[in-house]
Amino acid sequence: MSTPQIERNHDERKAAERQQPALHWIGGRWSGSGSVDESRNPSNGEVLGRYDVGGVEQAQAGIEAARSVFDDTDWSVTPEVRSRALIEIAERLEARQHEVALMLAWENGKRLLETTWEVGAAATMLRHSAASALVDSGGRASTNTSGMLIDSEPEARGVAAVISPWNSPIYLTIRAIGPALAAGCTVVAKLPAQTALTNNLLAQVIAEARSLPAGAVNLFTESHRDGAVHLVDSRDTDVVAFTGSTGVGRSIAAACAAALKPAVLELGGKTPLVVFEDADLDVAVPTIVMALTLMNGQFCCTGSRVLVHRDVAQEVRDRLTRAFEAVRVGPADDPASELGPVVDRGSVDRIEQIVADATSYAKVLVRGGPITDGPLSNGAFFRPALLEVDQPDVPIVQQEVFGPVQVLEVFDDEHDAVRRANATEYGLAAAVFTQDRARARRVGRAIQVGGMWLNTWGRLTDEFETAGWKQSGLGLVGPHGLEAFQKIKVYAEGLTARH
Repeated sequence: MSTPQIERNHDERKAAERQQPALHWIGGRWSGSGSVDESRNPSNGEVLGRYDVGGVEQAQAGIEAARSVFDDTDWSVTPEVRSRALIEIAERLEARQHEVALMLAWENGKRLLETTWEVGAAATMLRHSAASALVDSGGRASTNTSGMLIDSEPEARGVAAVISPWNSPIYLTIRAIGPALAAGCTVVAKLPAQTALTNNLLAQVIAEARSLPAGAVNLFTESHRDGAVHLVDSRDTDVVAFTGSTGVGRSIAAACAAALKPAVLELGGKTPLVVFEDADLDVAVPTIVMALTLMNGQFCCTGSRVLVHRDVAQEVRDRLTRAFEAVRVGPADDPASELGPVVDRGSVDRIEQIVADATSYAKVLVRGGPITDGPLSNGAFFRPALLEVDQPDVPIVQQEVFGPVQVLEVFDDEHDAVRRANATEYGLAAAVFTQDRARARRVGRAIQVGGMWLNTWGRLTDEFETAGWKQSGLGLVGPHGLEAFQKIKVYAEGLTARH
């Protein structure tokens, strides 16, 4: 068979698959509720395919399958099997990296360069989790007590409920599933409707892992919250991992507290980027622009605030204004695009209303806004906006926009910079730009965030933790993240002396 014929057959098969609704992967088989909706491309508004809408029924079926594997098999006590399964998932994900990345770019609007990175990073995270499955953590032993041997060992908590957002559904889902499986837990994951077809590809990858017992990982997609609430409230889930807004995170924390159920929460952010008078602006300004345009401003660490020293404020204003006015807006799969669409038209309307309201008290440097004419008008595009305010006690500073909107504030000295940086309820991440390394560390310690970048932004690594302070999260993600899915059992053994 010729290559063109093979490619045509492949395209026809994929087209036929898109006519069938994407289903849920539960208990080692595909299932559906019978309720179907459409997934649309925010770059052009076109229908990409259909998906089955899950809910409480799928959540409960997933819980039962995960509970059965945890209670009735040796999954939780065979780390070699768990490690092998995680490596197998990583290999299958890498083999389908382009396919998954392209669908994600089509569904949530992130540029293909970014979604390709996301899928690759998820595979790397799986390999880290596979290694951690083979390393004992949390256990100790002591003979300090006379006639006693005291030791401890970690045990898996049980069934982990994972609730993931649409902005990075592959990486953020794997970031929870990987450590949960490494610890010996089984998983039920609720995935977002905005990326339903991408979710299905992830489920296919997991289904291809032959080392993974049927029911150890269960994935369902829903467009509302009923299934997610059921996961949190169920007595048969033992730990919850959630990434999303601070408001929803508070609700989950309250529900888990009532049952004394642990929760790992990574929540919202309002990242300040602090530019001192000695900063290298040739480095700082392009980084600040990227901090807003990466992921189309839909990132918990988006650089949505710029705090700039008065001595260089005008130069930074001018540079940022020119840069944002020149940003190339375009489809997510176009290599020339520097900013893709936001996730849907509803988000465009929401962001536009926030900016419109802010113009009553903020100075408009770059208005930005929806694209309403031309070839991009059918998509969910929002040109970047730059607004300046005097004080941080205004909505555009205090509230997470989750879109390409940046706010500029001018500070007078180091104390003023720290005061402004700490003026919101969020504490996820921040960046400081200065050539004075002592000041960088000093200011870095004073800003109340879990992640601090010095003369850079957005650098993340699996070797170190991610943690939100204040209202930006609870618990750790990273090397110590495995511990959230474990509990410690202590053994005390009496030693009888022989004569």
